Amino acid sequence: MNALDEFIKKESSAGIVLIFVTIIALLLKNTGLSELYDAFLNTPVEIRFGALHIDKPLLLWINDGLMAVFFLLIGLEVKRELIEGHLSTPAQVVLPGFAALGGMVVPAAVYLYFVGTDSAGTQGWAIPTATDIAFALGVLSLLGKRVPVSLKIFLMALAIIDDLGAIVIIALFYTAELSTLSIAVAAMALSALVIMNRLGVDRKAAFLLVGVVLWVSVLKSGVHATLAGVALAFTIPLSQKPGQVVESSRSMLKSMEHDLHYWVAFLILPLFAFVNAGVDFRSISAEQILTPVPMGIAAGLFIGKQVGVFGFSFIAIKLGLAKMPQHSSMVQLYGVSILTGIGFTMSLFVNSLAFSDPTQFMFADKLAILVGSFASGIIGYLVLRSVKIEASKRAT
Repeated sequence: MNALDEFIKKESSAGIVLIFVTIIALLLKNTGLSELYDAFLNTPVEIRFGALHIDKPLLLWINDGLMAVFFLLIGLEVKRELIEGHLSTPAQVVLPGFAALGGMVVPAAVYLYFVGTDSAGTQGWAIPTATDIAFALGVLSLLGKRVPVSLKIFLMALAIIDDLGAIVIIALFYTAELSTLSIAVAAMALSALVIMNRLGVDRKAAFLLVGVVLWVSVLKSGVHATLAGVALAFTIPLSQKPGQVVESSRSMLKSMEHDLHYWVAFLILPLFAFVNAGVDFRSISAEQILTPVPMGIAAGLFIGKQVGVFGFSFIAIKLGLAKMPQHSSMVQLYGVSILTGIGFTMSLFVNSLAFSDPTQFMFADKLAILVGSFASGIIGYLVLRSVKIEASKRAT
C-alpha cells in the first residue's frame, strides 16, 4: 500500500468514526444522561510544576491541548506536501489553490451577508470557511471507484491549503491580549528548535521536549496554543540533508507523521467531536435557528463552500490557468466541491474560538454547523453517486 492509499484509508475510516461519535454525543446530550455528559466536559484538570499552574476543565484541555497535536500533524503533512508531495510544484498548486481561496472568500461573504453589522456575530465569519478532510474522505470512501483518484488528491490538496488558511486566520484574528514574557519564552523555544534542525539533531524526544515548552508558553501568551503544534512541525527535519528525499523509516518527519496519524484519527478527533458536538435540541427553538448567525453558518457551509470552490475552480480551468483532474468530469468536480462544505470538527473548533461563551447563541450555532455539514455530505454523495460508474472506472 503506497502512502496516498494509506492516507486515504485512514482519513476515510476516521470520518466514519466521527459520524458515530457525533451520534453518541447527541444522544447523551438529549436524554437523561445530559448532566453526566456536562459533568464529563467540566471535569477539572490541574497541573502544577513550581510556579507554573494550568487549571482548565477537560473540555479546554482537549480543545487547547490535544488539538495542538492535531495541528502538529497538519503542520507535518503541509511541510511534506510542500517539499516533495502534491503541492511541491506550481502546476500542482494552482487548481486546489484557487479552489481553497474560493472556499474561504465566498463562505465568509455569505456569512457576513446574513449577519450584517451585528458586532457579536461578525466574529464568526471564519466558521464556514473550514473543511473537515476526514469526514469528506469518509463520504468519498462510500463511493468506491465512482470517484477517480485524481479527485481524491484534489480534495486532499485543497484541504491542506484550507488548513494553512485556517492557521493564518487563527493567528491573525483569534488572538487575545498578548503576554510579552510568554511570547519571549516562546520565541526562544522556537529559536532552539530551528537551531536543532540546522545542527541535524535526530532525536524526536529532544524536539518534543522543547515543543512542550513552546506549547506552554504559547498557551500563556494569548496566542492560541494549537499554533505551537504548527510551529513545532515546521522545525521537524524531513531529511538530514537539504534536498534529500528519504524513506519514512529514515525520516523523522515521516516517522512522526505516521506515528501520530492513528492517534489523531481515532482518538483526538473523535474525542474532540464528542465533547463539542453535543447539542441539546430541546433548548433550541425555531426562532433561534432562523437568526442571522446560525443561518449564516449553515448557508456559508452548504452554499458558500460549493459556489466558492467550484466557481473558482471553473474559472481557473476555463482561463487555462489549471487543468481538470484526470479522468474526471465537471459534475464530479462539482460533487467534490459540495463535500468541502463538511466543516464539522474544523468549524466547531473555529466556532469555539469565535464565541467564547458556548451558550451565546443557545447552541444554535453548533446545530447550524451540523446541519450545513450533513447537508453538504448527503447532497455531495448523491451528486457523485449519480455519475455513471463506467466513466469513473476509466480512471482506475
